[in-house]
Amino acid sequence: MAALDGIRVLDLSRHLAGPYCTMMLGDLGADVIKVERPGCGDETRQWGPPFLDGESAYYLCCNRNKKSLTLNLKDERGIEIARELAVRSDVLVENFRVGGLNDLGLGYEELSKLNPGLIYCSISGFGHTGPDRDLPGYDFIIQGRGGYMSVTGDEDGSPMKVGIAFVDVATAMFASNAILAALFAREKTGVGQHLDLALLDSVVAMLANVGSNFLCSADVPGRWGNAVASIVPYQAFEALDGHLILAVGNDGQWKRFCGAVEREDLAVDERFGTNPERVANRKVLIPILDKLFQGNSVEYWVDLCRSADVPAGPVNSIDQVFSDPQVLERGMFQSLDRPSGETVPMAGSPLNLSQTPVEMRLPPPRLGEHTNEILIEELSLEEQEIRSLHNSSIV
Repeated sequence: MAALDGIRVLDLSRHLAGPYCTMMLGDLGADVIKVERPGCGDETRQWGPPFLDGESAYYLCCNRNKKSLTLNLKDERGIEIARELAVRSDVLVENFRVGGLNDLGLGYEELSKLNPGLIYCSISGFGHTGPDRDLPGYDFIIQGRGGYMSVTGDEDGSPMKVGIAFVDVATAMFASNAILAALFAREKTGVGQHLDLALLDSVVAMLANVGSNFLCSADVPGRWGNAVASIVPYQAFEALDGHLILAVGNDGQWKRFCGAVEREDLAVDERFGTNPERVANRKVLIPILDKLFQGNSVEYWVDLCRSADVPAGPVNSIDQVFSDPQVLERGMFQSLDRPSGETVPMAGSPLNLSQTPVEMRLPPPRLGEHTNEILIEELSLEEQEIRSLHNSSIV
């Protein structure tokens, strides 16, 4: 049994945040119907290269454990079918422009009258309130506006975005968390609710200690590159054959590190004895460590630090990540076979539940792969009507 067995999700989202959210729900056992435009589908199907058998790796990363239904929401019959599916669903996820589904009669107010238990999750750039509610919001834009780029990059360099669309992924996680909470609340009240998730809200929440530092001191933080403002040494260093990270979190670890690298003099140096002293004398200490680490390989230094119980690790490239024995042992490299025979490689789920484990049931669907199946099994439509819907480009 999966955790969300019997939960039905109608996915009216596209791109990354919404689809990643619904994929996580599907991983937990929910039945997810992904609604897409006939002919073209989710735009991310063509966001490449790379492509695998005609579909982009971008699309494939966030659409497993779903069934694809093509549906023309510019046609009244298409809207009617979507409404019928929403009435039968527990959860609806959408990322249309704010108010866009209201114009189609598919907004929360209307659907909740037909299905009072519906949990309706809206994901947008700036939320459904506020002066910028109608603005489009993409991950890159939100990274900038939400302050992340101002604290990312080299100290003397330009603001830098994070290397992945982390705002989308984080918003997906916040959205799935909110959906699970709403499902739990519905068990008590019998009533669903509207969830309003914004990319900007997510990135502000994730400022975490950096945001708190500003709120408590009024000091505007800057960029520290691969270092950290309040802990030293806690950064990346270059070795002979690559880079490693040294993360000395306390003075005990510092003393053990100095002993392991045979630089006990650094441990007793009054400039470096405590973390506040090391922070104050960062510009003296870091060049010493830079020179030290350049004398041997990443593997050598990481093994030496670990033997002294000092946190350290390599800076891996993506190919190294997916061959890392720990990653493989944890099941984070998976693949799913399509009915046509193609194998789709993908990252696994980080959710490990002892009694209701995650299941990789369905590969990312072809566009409209399950249209007829859904219309027959969910809505009991006859073959003649389904044929007419195809001929009219409604599905």
